[in-house]
Amino acid sequence: MIRTTICFFAFLSATPGFATDAVRGDTTTFSSPNGVEERCVRIAQIPGGSYSKRDLEDEAAFCAVDLYADAVALCPKTWSTSPGMMVYDISTGSYANGRVAFERNACKEGKSAKDLAEGQHAKFKVTMNAEGTSGTYSASPLLYYHFSRYFDMDVKVPVAVWRSMDVAMHTSEVARPGLSMSGSARMNHAGWKHLVDAETNPASYSPTDDIFTADRTQIYGIMTLSPGHRYGSEINGTRKSGWGKGQNRDFQETPAFLALREDAPLIDAIDTGLAKGRRDGQINRDLGPDVPREQMAYWMREISEIVLLDFIFSQQDRVGNIDFTPYYYWIEDGDLEHKRAKHHEAGDGDVPAGAMLLRRTNLNDNDAGGRVAYANFAKSTEMLEKLHHFDGAVYERLVALDRDLQSQGPIYQWLSTSLGLKEREVAQVVNNTALAAGILQDSCRAGQLRFDLNPKEFFLTGDVVPDEITCDPA
Repeated sequence: MIRTTICFFAFLSATPGFATDAVRGDTTTFSSPNGVEERCVRIAQIPGGSYSKRDLEDEAAFCAVDLYADAVALCPKTWSTSPGMMVYDISTGSYANGRVAFERNACKEGKSAKDLAEGQHAKFKVTMNAEGTSGTYSASPLLYYHFSRYFDMDVKVPVAVWRSMDVAMHTSEVARPGLSMSGSARMNHAGWKHLVDAETNPASYSPTDDIFTADRTQIYGIMTLSPGHRYGSEINGTRKSGWGKGQNRDFQETPAFLALREDAPLIDAIDTGLAKGRRDGQINRDLGPDVPREQMAYWMREISEIVLLDFIFSQQDRVGNIDFTPYYYWIEDGDLEHKRAKHHEAGDGDVPAGAMLLRRTNLNDNDAGGRVAYANFAKSTEMLEKLHHFDGAVYERLVALDRDLQSQGPIYQWLSTSLGLKEREVAQVVNNTALAAGILQDSCRAGQLRFDLNPKEFFLTGDVVPDEITCDPA
C-alpha cells in the first residue's frame, strides 16, 4: 500500500544533534512485510533552483518503487569500496516476478546481475564511516544534486531522493548476503560487517542517527542512479602520487585543469593546457590522437564546477571517480544540437555524418562530502586559487549564495531544515561557501579571472567573448 503526503519537519538550525532522518519534502510511504512504515522523500527544492522535467520524473520514479514487489529484486553491491544495494527491475525476462530466485541465484553474479534483469530502478546507498571503510555519507549526494540545480551547472549530477527501509528486511535480504559475498573486497567487506553489527545492535555504530531513523526500526540512505563510463588519467589524473593531497595535485596536471590555470585567452589556454598535459605519457595515451578544442571547452567548464562543489562540501574522494557519457554535437540552422551516442563512432542513426563525438562529464560518485570529519582536498591543495577561467553566471550565483547563507536567508533555512544535516555540517557549508566566494572575488578584483567558460558559444563561433562581470555584484 502506498500513499503520498506533503510532510514538513521544522527543526530549528540551532537544535543540537537532531536525528538526521528529519528531512523535508514530498513523502511517499510504503509498508514493509513486517508492517514497518517506510518513507521515500523527494527533498524540497532549493530556493532558486532550476530543475528539469527529467529531474522531476526521475524523483517520482525513485519514490514509486516498492522494494518488496514481486517484480523488484534487491542485491548487495559488492564490487566497490562501500556497501550499497542495487534495486533491479525483474518484470520480464527469465526471472520475471521471481524475486526470491533472482536474489538467491543472480545476486551472486555481482555486476553481471544487471544483465539478468530487465533494468535497474535505483542504487540505494547508506552512510558508513566505521574503521576500515572508505567513508560515505548519504546526505552528500542530496547536497550535490540540489546545489548543482541552484548553480544551473553544465556538469551532470544525478538525481537523488531520501529513502528509509525496514532494518530487519535490509538485514535478511541485503546486509547478511552482502557480508557473505564480499569476502575478497576488503573495504566493502568491512562496510557490510559494520552494517550487520549495527543492524543487530544500533548502539554499536556512532553516530547512530547517521544510519538509523530516530525510532531505530529503519535504516536510511539515498536512492539514485548514475550511468556513465569512467574517465582515465586524461580527467582523473595519473594518481601516481598516492591517495590524499598527492593525487589531488596530480589531478591539477590534467589538460583541462592546466588550461584553467593559464592566465591567457581561452584558445591559448586550451592549446597550452593540452600541450602541457600530453607531456605525461599515460595522459597522452588516454587522451588519444585527436582532442578538439570544443571538447576542452566543455571539460574546462565541468572541472571548474566540480572544484567549486567539492570545495563547498569538503569532498575527500573525487580523484579517480569522475565519469562521462558520450554525446554527438553538431550545428543545425545556426543552433547547437546534441544526441546521446548509442555507439562510440560517427553515423549513429539520424546524427549527421560530420557530428563531433564529445564526452560530457558525469559527477556520479558524490557520497564522501558533507561531513566535518572529511578531508577537503580542493581546499587544502588550493584548487580555486589556481583558476583563471570561470563562468560568469555561476560566479554571480556563488556570491548571491554566500550573502543568503550569511544573512540566514531562504537558502540557509532550506539547508538547515530539509536535508537532516547537523548544526556543524550546516556551518561547514556556510563557511566553505564564504571562503570560495572570497577566493574567486579576490582573483576577480586582481584582474586574474576571465569569465569565458561558455562551451556552447565556443562551439558555435570558435571563440568566446568573456562576460563583463562585476566582482562584487549587488
